[in-house]
Amino acid sequence: MSANNIGMMDGAYFVGRNEILSWINTTLQLGLGKVEEAAPGAVACQLMDAAHPGAVPMHKVNFDAKNEYDMIQNYKVLQDVFTKLKITKHIEVNKLIKGRPLDNLEFMQWMKRYCDSVNGGSMSSYNAIERRESSKGGKETNRRTSVSSHAPPKSASATHKAQASSHGAKRANGHASNAPQRSAKPAPANSAGPAYDAQMTELKLLVDSAEKERDFYFSKLRDVEILCQSPEVEHLAIVKAIQKILYASEDDSSTLAEAQAEMVAQHNQQLQQQPMLSPILEASEAPSITPKDLSEESLMRQEAAAAHKRKSISDLEEFEMGSSSRLRLSDVSDVQLCGSPLMGFT
Repeated sequence: MSANNIGMMDGAYFVGRNEILSWINTTLQLGLGKVEEAAPGAVACQLMDAAHPGAVPMHKVNFDAKNEYDMIQNYKVLQDVFTKLKITKHIEVNKLIKGRPLDNLEFMQWMKRYCDSVNGGSMSSYNAIERRESSKGGKETNRRTSVSSHAPPKSASATHKAQASSHGAKRANGHASNAPQRSAKPAPANSAGPAYDAQMTELKLLVDSAEKERDFYFSKLRDVEILCQSPEVEHLAIVKAIQKILYASEDDSSTLAEAQAEMVAQHNQQLQQQPMLSPILEASEAPSITPKDLSEESLMRQEAAAAHKRKSISDLEEFEMGSSSRLRLSDVSDVQLCGSPLMGFT
């Protein structure tokens, strides 16, 4: 599996810190008690050396790095190895050197996922102690590791002896007084047993329910991540906003607002980049009128105008005929009256 395909919703980021510590200590033969002890960067460098033997110049790695400058030098060595192996993983050095548990846990989870993907995670033949000898502070680290590996058995045997002696002393000194107590202790235990069992059962059910709910939402988020990585949609503004929210850290509370702002800004930029249509193009996009349509429309208009004109002429002729007839009748009446002898007689 390529390191570039390990997303934030990959199952590697759900590996517990105890499993991560056990893997680091087993692979590199160290005795780390906390994940943040890997913050100086030397552990990450040697893990890459275990995955790719000889790829890391171990003489440049400083296992005794205490200040930020020495830690940054270790991460520079690691970044050079990433570049040589064409690994595009971004190393957030400023967060890692601060020693915050969450940031270092996530980086070690990624390291484990990557190392497991190289040669099936088989690094049993790697001699971590020998490779660490050439590093600055490597011998001291090996010495401390060897001392701490032998210390627990001695302390355990001493503790066992102390417990045995104290138990013998108590049994010798207070046998008579402890007998009633031993007979009285089972009663409260028996009375509290059912309640304790019921509480444990309830807690187990709650844990199972929480794990199922976690797995359900994880599968949904993983599906969203796979969809966002599709070449057909990965360039869209809303997809980039979703990825920004998915990959945001817990410390960033303004991720949603930033994602919305970026999405709106990219949308406005796309609108501005669209070419403006010229009046010629707009006119060309208008519905076209054929010469046949123009001729038919003009003929209809001419016929309507001719009909209107004929109607107006006919109305005018009727009006003139009526007026002329009235004039002729009046003229005749005037002539007859003027020539009448009765008018003269009167």
